[in-house]
Amino acid sequence: MFRALADPTRRSLLDELFREDGQTLSALEGRFEMTRFGVMKHLKQLEEAGLVVTRRRGREKLHFLNPVPIRLVHDRWVTKFAEPWAAALSDIKHRLENPMEKVFEIYIRTTPERLWEAITDPEIRSKYSFGTRVTSDWTPGSRLEVSHPKADGLLGEGENLEVDPPRRLVQTMVALWSEDVKSEGTSRVTWEIEPVGDSCRLTVTHDQLREGANEELYGGWPMILSGLKTWLETGELLTTPGSLMYG
Repeated sequence: MFRALADPTRRSLLDELFREDGQTLSALEGRFEMTRFGVMKHLKQLEEAGLVVTRRRGREKLHFLNPVPIRLVHDRWVTKFAEPWAAALSDIKHRLENPMEKVFEIYIRTTPERLWEAITDPEIRSKYSFGTRVTSDWTPGSRLEVSHPKADGLLGEGENLEVDPPRRLVQTMVALWSEDVKSEGTSRVTWEIEPVGDSCRLTVTHDQLREGANEELYGGWPMILSGLKTWLETGELLTTPGSLMYG
């Protein structure tokens, strides 16, 4: 089994079966830059190691991941005392290597200059962002702070990585409003403005989030962007659950 797992291509084949079990040779072959014969040889070694089992379904031969041999290795050499440590380290590796990304897009009838102002002006920002103000001198490398008149301290802080008005703004963000979100660490927010006729397409990408990150970090974006659109197009404040709770 260890010999079978030593090859990166065979590990990738197991990853593919973990992602979607019960695949044909043709389906697996299409995901690798090698001949059909080469994929067959790797699958044969995985079968001999017991890591892949096959089943006939009509005229097709389907391949399935068999995790039992790996579990037996785990049970033999990972004691009940070491398991929590092994699980924690595995979780850290997974979180760091598999970051989560959230992308939000909205079209707003406005100019890029006015949209940029609405994003960077703290008074305007408070109108659609639950009353919070984001202050900064908006230069690359400068600090930004997120505050609210009713909060005792800062709700967030970060750094402006890229500042290209009125097109692109990239920032780091550390949420501070609760212990739960503080533990999530630093994430990144990218604002991209693209003119489309008499409107703008605004794309907000919140990434470098760990997989399964606290939804408080990104769950408010649809309400914030809807409020931004409403204010720029009508001058009115949009009522959302967030505005009722924090405004």
